[in-house]
Amino acid sequence: MGHQDKVVKLGRTASHRDAMLANMAMSLILHRMIRTTDAKAKALQPVVDRIISKAKQNTLTSKRDVAKTIHVREAFKKLYGDILPQFADRTSGFTRIIKLGVRRGDGASISVIELLTEKPKEEAVDAKGKKGEKAAAKKKPAASTAGMSRALRRRSRG
Repeated sequence: MGHQDKVVKLGRTASHRDAMLANMAMSLILHRMIRTTDAKAKALQPVVDRIISKAKQNTLTSKRDVAKTIHVREAFKKLYGDILPQFADRTSGFTRIIKLGVRRGDGASISVIELLTEKPKEEAVDAKGKKGEKAAAKKKPAASTAGMSRALRRRSRG
């Protein structure tokens, strides 16, 4: 009988399952979308929704409760800085699961779980595929003089 089976065990111990779901929640907050199996996505959805609902209270106690699950400082800051303002008028339903199909190797059903936030704005890309000023700043400097003198020494030997 399947009475009172509320926890999807995912073939893991409780501590492993909790750690895995916490890591997946952090990845979802950082990347806005992750690709995983259907069972993991369905187990992750209530975890993330509870975290966001708790974080929306914006009290010291709620921040401490969220920090018990979200251990990475960058994810914590992104949650409070970028994600929560977008969910100000929404009371629930912060995530969406989209089924993609089956994985080729083992036939596991794969889906995408994503936060229902606005997509981050991309920089304009020119015809050569380089981004604006940032790409120009990251260009490699010219070859050093030490490398050039070594090449000249090799020529003079031969």
